[in-house]
Amino acid sequence: MNFYAIRALYQFEMARTWRTLMQSVASPVISTSLYFVVFGAAIGARMVQVDGVRYGAFIVPGLIMMSLMTQSVANASFGIYMPKFSGTIYEILSAPISAVEIVLGYVGAAASKSVILGLLILATARLFVEFEIVHPVWMLVFLVLTAVAFSLLGFIIGIWADGFEKVQIVPMLVITPLSFLGGSFYSLSMLPPLWQKVALFNPVVYLISGFRWSFYGVSDVSVALSAGMALGLLAVCMLAIWWIFKTGYRLRA
Repeated sequence: MNFYAIRALYQFEMARTWRTLMQSVASPVISTSLYFVVFGAAIGARMVQVDGVRYGAFIVPGLIMMSLMTQSVANASFGIYMPKFSGTIYEILSAPISAVEIVLGYVGAAASKSVILGLLILATARLFVEFEIVHPVWMLVFLVLTAVAFSLLGFIIGIWADGFEKVQIVPMLVITPLSFLGGSFYSLSMLPPLWQKVALFNPVVYLISGFRWSFYGVSDVSVALSAGMALGLLAVCMLAIWWIFKTGYRLRA
């Protein structure tokens, strides 16, 4: 394992984040804070409890997870797309670096940035609403698993995309709608029976439900099923990346 190569790719990607703090960190934190102000402090104070949890506190895990997923995809997709766009990807592919080391460098940096952002949003939420974390270790587990899984997905999107529009279209038209429909702002028990069954086909439901369980001990689906969905998504993305490097799809063309 070439740890020098992994560290070089990782540090390069992290350095790009520190150069664009307003876009990479401040913007998503401020945007999510607006949700806490509107739905948590203003509207939440006038709403009934959901599953025994005050509404302002109930939406905290969902908002963190929504931001985590979108930022993980965005960070990883732009991280690998820019070398393709500039042509420097060929220097990386011709260097004595394995596919595993490339993925560890880019995905590791994207996941690290997303986890840091998630923790910052968690700290910011405390300024607006009061909440507790019943299972802090499991909270970190779900946070890291989701960040890595969606960073892998973003890596795939960055390789697949042949233009900036395609890099942005999946987070905007797929990830964000699935997050809103995945229980970020409500419990599945609040839906009609038919839509409760339909919602179970949304993989984001399981991730948000498991993450919320780590906060309050309540969930819409089995916690084991939530963890299994996160691991399953991780495995599918790793298999897809293995196939991409094996065939050279969108890399050597």
